[in-house]
Amino acid sequence: MNYSAAVSETWRHYELGNATHDYVPLVQYATLAASSHNTQPWKFKLEPGRIVILPDLSRRCPAVDPDDHHLYASLGCAAENLLLAAEAAGLKGHHSYLASGSSVQVNFEETTPSRSALFEAIPRRQCSRAEYDGTALSNEQLRRLEEAGRGDGVSLLLLTAKKQKEQVAEYVAQSNTAQFGDSAWAQELKTWIRFNARDAVHTGDGLYGPVMGSPDVPRWLGRLFMRLAFSAKRQNRKDIAHIRSSAAIAVFISEADDKPHWIEAGRCYERLALQAAALDLRTAFINQPVEVPTLRPQFGGFLGIGNRRPDLVVRIGQGPEMPRSLRRPVEQVLV
Repeated sequence: MNYSAAVSETWRHYELGNATHDYVPLVQYATLAASSHNTQPWKFKLEPGRIVILPDLSRRCPAVDPDDHHLYASLGCAAENLLLAAEAAGLKGHHSYLASGSSVQVNFEETTPSRSALFEAIPRRQCSRAEYDGTALSNEQLRRLEEAGRGDGVSLLLLTAKKQKEQVAEYVAQSNTAQFGDSAWAQELKTWIRFNARDAVHTGDGLYGPVMGSPDVPRWLGRLFMRLAFSAKRQNRKDIAHIRSSAAIAVFISEADDKPHWIEAGRCYERLALQAAALDLRTAFINQPVEVPTLRPQFGGFLGIGNRRPDLVVRIGQGPEMPRSLRRPVEQVLV
């Protein structure tokens, strides 16, 4: 299967059929959720009346995510898609955190099918790592995003002022400098980059070069380019331009620094990103300020959030669609 065919097969609506007996389509929707480096660090256990979402610790990123915060936020993203798809199929999902296994359990009961705007947007959501056009968001757009992004123990800050965005850009630049100076971080990132369509289709995961605005090139050439031109200075120029072009910066903040709240933050992000897609807006992560442990408290101080943890940072605006990341076949994530 070539890249275009793989994208068409992956990013679409699935036939829900009789979801009370066949949960596989629900898992297919769940796997379209966001995950750090597109690692897809999840497994799904199907049982009568429930689905359990388990962390796949073999897909950890210890350099960029040493405490597995992003990994568990990714489980939350998958859980949100799963709950929306279940409702569209006529199943009301009730989710809970299981300390045993650090997993998310979703129990189902039958209900009237309801296809929400967020459900319809699942195949359209993507991280669009491009410059946006700088157009301000309307009050109604801001209201809908704020409503979508709040959760149980997770709050949302939407930063729209120019000065605020410049300060975020400064923290991103400082974080880039720290990360690019970490050889383990750089090596880890390289393992998840798919420099060409063939590699992207073969693995079904990772960051396909054009998704990040890079050309499709042979692996040897991509690795050579990274060795010669991969630098904080170059990344800072790109990220600062991207932030300045954005209409708003969203920051998700947890009341407690633990796995249930990280999962909830992921659910909140996924809802906001789906709401943005439903409004024909683009989103992209700029998580660097929350990934560098020494800078995270300073970033929290700038936000005025006390000792709470800033979980995820996302920019929002009007801009182009980008090439799509791929997903592994559903049979690879079932246990």
